[in-house]
Amino acid sequence: MQEITPQELKARLDENDRPVLVDVRDDWETKLCRLPDAVHIPMEEFELRTEELNPADDIVVYCHHGVRSAAVADYLRQLGFTRVRNLSGGLDAWARTIEPTMRRY
Repeated sequence: MQEITPQELKARLDENDRPVLVDVRDDWETKLCRLPDAVHIPMEEFELRTEELNPADDIVVYCHHGVRSAAVADYLRQLGFTRVRNLSGGLDAWARTIEPTMRRY
C-alpha cells in the first residue's frame, strides 16, 4: 500500500506542493476536526461520488486512524487512480505529531 506520513504531508503542504486531500470520515467527525481545504466524501458515499475526483490528480486520503482511508485508497487504485496515497495513522497521527492543538477523539 502506498502511504504518506504526517511529516511528509506537512512538508509538502509547507512547500505549496498540495495534493488533493480527501476526508472519508463521517459528518460528525469532520465537525470535530479536519484538515483545511479537504474534500469531504464519507466512505459510505464513495462509490456514488468517485466522479468528483480526477484520476490524474495527486490524492491523499485520510480518516481517523487510517483504516477506512486505506480501503478507499485501494478502491481508487482499482479504478485506475495511480497517484493516491493513504495518510499513515490518519488524522489522529497528524494531531499527535504535527498539530498537537487539534482536537482528538
